[in-house]
Amino acid sequence: MITRGTKKVVPLIIRSRLAKSANTLLTGLLASTLALPAAAVIEYTETQQDTIVELVDQLEERHYAKLRYNDDLSSEHLDNYIDSLDGGKMFFTTADLAEFEQYRTRMDEDLHKGSLDAGFAIFNRYQARLEARLGQVIDSLDTSIAAMDFTVDEQYRLNGDDREWANTQEELDERWRKHLKNQVLSLRVAEKDPEEIAETLGKRYTNQLNRVKQYNNQDVFQIYANALTELYDPHTNYLSPRRSENFNINMSLSLEGIGAVLQIEDEYTKVARIVAAGPADKQGELKAADRIVAVGQGTDGDMQDVIGWRLDEVVELIRGPKGTTVKLEVIPAKGKSDSRKQITIVRNKVKLEEQSAQSKILEIPNGDQTMRVGVIDIPAFYIDFDAMRRGDKDYKSTTRDVKALLDGLQDEGVDGIVVDLRNNGGGSLQEANELTGLFIEYGPTVQIRHSSRRVWRDGKRLRGPYYDGPLVVLINRLSASASEIFAGAIQDYQRGLIVGDRSFGKGTVQTLVPLTEGQLKLTESKFYRISGDSTQHRGVVPDIEFPSIYDPEQIGESSLNHALNWDQINPVRHRRYDDLSSLLPRVGELFQERAQTNPDFVYLEEQVNLADETRDIRALPLNEAARIAMREEQEAKALAIENRRRASRGEEPLASLDEEETSEESEDTTGDVELADGERAQDSLGVTDYSAEETEEEEENTDVLLSEAGNILVDTLVLKQRAFALNSPAESEKQQN
Repeated sequence: MITRGTKKVVPLIIRSRLAKSANTLLTGLLASTLALPAAAVIEYTETQQDTIVELVDQLEERHYAKLRYNDDLSSEHLDNYIDSLDGGKMFFTTADLAEFEQYRTRMDEDLHKGSLDAGFAIFNRYQARLEARLGQVIDSLDTSIAAMDFTVDEQYRLNGDDREWANTQEELDERWRKHLKNQVLSLRVAEKDPEEIAETLGKRYTNQLNRVKQYNNQDVFQIYANALTELYDPHTNYLSPRRSENFNINMSLSLEGIGAVLQIEDEYTKVARIVAAGPADKQGELKAADRIVAVGQGTDGDMQDVIGWRLDEVVELIRGPKGTTVKLEVIPAKGKSDSRKQITIVRNKVKLEEQSAQSKILEIPNGDQTMRVGVIDIPAFYIDFDAMRRGDKDYKSTTRDVKALLDGLQDEGVDGIVVDLRNNGGGSLQEANELTGLFIEYGPTVQIRHSSRRVWRDGKRLRGPYYDGPLVVLINRLSASASEIFAGAIQDYQRGLIVGDRSFGKGTVQTLVPLTEGQLKLTESKFYRISGDSTQHRGVVPDIEFPSIYDPEQIGESSLNHALNWDQINPVRHRRYDDLSSLLPRVGELFQERAQTNPDFVYLEEQVNLADETRDIRALPLNEAARIAMREEQEAKALAIENRRRASRGEEPLASLDEEETSEESEDTTGDVELADGERAQDSLGVTDYSAEETEEEEENTDVLLSEAGNILVDTLVLKQRAFALNSPAESEKQQN
């Protein structure tokens, strides 16, 4: 049970005075600079005053980091808030920032008293600037496009971090001239005609302006509050009533109609992840990192452009009753910035039982024999709590399903087991513990330290049967939370080898705290392995590391600002089932030998290197000839990589990447390279980024990473058998004779 903390009530007379002073201050700030159009001033409510007092109290009293909201944190809060509004440095000037300095060490006192003056004053300035700029762009769009000279040699900086704050409106005008020119050039290079370019950008900016005008006090409060909560850690967030409702229903958006996790990336609604066994997953065309640009209802409904829309409004269009149809127009993750694809999905709910663990058998050649390796794929750590509470003896859970799969695979006579936890973002802590118990006789599996610094342990308390055969656990950068608990325990017990990529590194536990308005998702505890190491930040480091298809600077806990640090506590005494560390040098050598000659591994590494090279681009030429040459160079490199792989397979080379897309219809996904002002190098260059998701080509080739996990299991088994034979009495006697 989550209980509300002690509530500080601000007397009504003080609240009234604060509200009155806020109105005066907002008006004064808006009038103090250049003349702006009359944007509606957003005001906060008395309920929000109560809520912010509660939120600050909860952060100070219950958060694991034990931070006091003082002058130092107030200063960081101001910087983070400004960055969350204008990270691209496209709206505020140095004069604005100078005015905002009055709040730098005042916001902590204000929020403790329930005053939201600073947050709302700054936001109203931002909204006025935003509306004015968008209106100006729309009104002058045709004239601006006509005046563009694409033979001039000039650069456009993609990242707001590479810019200084503008001193004048004229500097901002120049920044926006280049910003718009870059967007036009991207469409020109994509062979859009002038009329289509003007129409596309006109709709885009008009939609953005319409959305901006719909900002309300809940939006402002949430942004301002989260600019503070994020300073404690990235998983502590204020949820507005609307977000609370969606969060409480299902964080994966499985009830929003298609079974996809969506997020805003610049002006696009991007698919962050496809929910296993959901409607989109079953339909098969929508992929992670696709960007949704239009939504239509039914098979014949008109498509509505959603570029620049709010996420909750896009979700509302996608949401709908089970059995109805929604059409999505997307920019495919692998596609060039001008490519469009229409996808039709029948809405449905994601059923828990359809996300069950699955098994299959790999046949791994080993000399003159074939080894059979069982694979158990676990998409999430799930349990049907309601059925369990009802006393249903057949309730579903990860552990129950895996136990049945283990029994079946052993009946099939497999030589070992690979547990595949790739892309498993976690779930039930109870199930992580229970699952570990299927592979150890007994003992602890995890330690949890509360914000009070008390530590409690969980695990398999009674001796019981378990699978004691060869074991490998396959992880990647998206294996998180409960997945890391399981993998860490298997590694600490030396029960099996961990292979793949370093895991996500989410080693924290959150709880939901109800507030007067909305909820606070609060980090209250940290996970620790039985070795005493935290899983936080560092994740689980594999014993054998595969080429990474993820950019650790973009994905994982270590990529998040203000993530809690890695640390250690006392270890727990535990049994070590094997001496796998003695086998690792030779197992690693065998892996490297295969990786250097396996064309799929070589291809993967070359693709990752090319994606890294593209992500390192900090500026783009605004000269059309230079932009085209830059794109052609990147495409030539990608084509050469593809043809080297085809040659190694004895296949005919491709003349162009377009030929590959036409013949194979591959759906590789593009990574999440965030650029503060809304531009990405990949959009203009059409280069695939392999850091976001595993590719379909890997699946088509029987998944090279999974096959290699099977090879490593066989290597381990063979090496152990040889070591056992050498140490057996019969072998010792033979050597003595």
